[in-house]
Amino acid sequence: MACTKAKVSLALSLVMVFLGASLADLRVGFYSNTCPQAESIVRRVVSGAALSDPNLPAILLRLHFHDCFVEGCDGSILVDNGAISEKNAFGHEGVRGFEIVEAAKAELEAVCPSVVSCSDIVALAARDAISLANGPAYEVPTGRRDGRVSNMSLAKDMPEVSDSIEILKAKFMQKGLEAKELVLLSGMYLVFFFFVSLSFMFVWWFRISRVFWYEVQVI
Repeated sequence: MACTKAKVSLALSLVMVFLGASLADLRVGFYSNTCPQAESIVRRVVSGAALSDPNLPAILLRLHFHDCFVEGCDGSILVDNGAISEKNAFGHEGVRGFEIVEAAKAELEAVCPSVVSCSDIVALAARDAISLANGPAYEVPTGRRDGRVSNMSLAKDMPEVSDSIEILKAKFMQKGLEAKELVLLSGMYLVFFFFVSLSFMFVWWFRISRVFWYEVQVI
């Protein structure tokens, strides 16, 4: 179990730091003076959303990955630029979780106006959702600056389900990643989808069995 968590933590760290986000520019606790409540606010919003959507860990992790893979972890996938917005790219089809980021941003703006970047919210939200699903806990270096450019053409090289393994490897190599990282990130994504789906099925079965047992007792 410890080895598995270590591998997942490595994959999560790769998602956070690759593609233009130099660790020299980021640090854990970046908002400790300017907005001390930042991380707790994001966690509270994510916790509330997780109550109604058991798939939230996979949803927010995927949002984080898609944001990072294009032009770095800059929040550009959130920018609304009309029909040509990056979020409308074919490679981002099915990506969700935008409303969670917007809800957290609204609460943060009420407390710390124009301080916490949307790209940091995406990174923190993914971390918190995974932690709430009993996944590995890890620290998130913050201090990212939001990108202003949003164009669907920039997402033309997103990995797609129809890509062969060779094409996927080539796309990852363009981002400075190797086959090992491709396997870790792909496997992690599937594991979390399986985990949340299994958890949902267990809760559903438990509730149904309780109703059935009650009816048997009444009869």
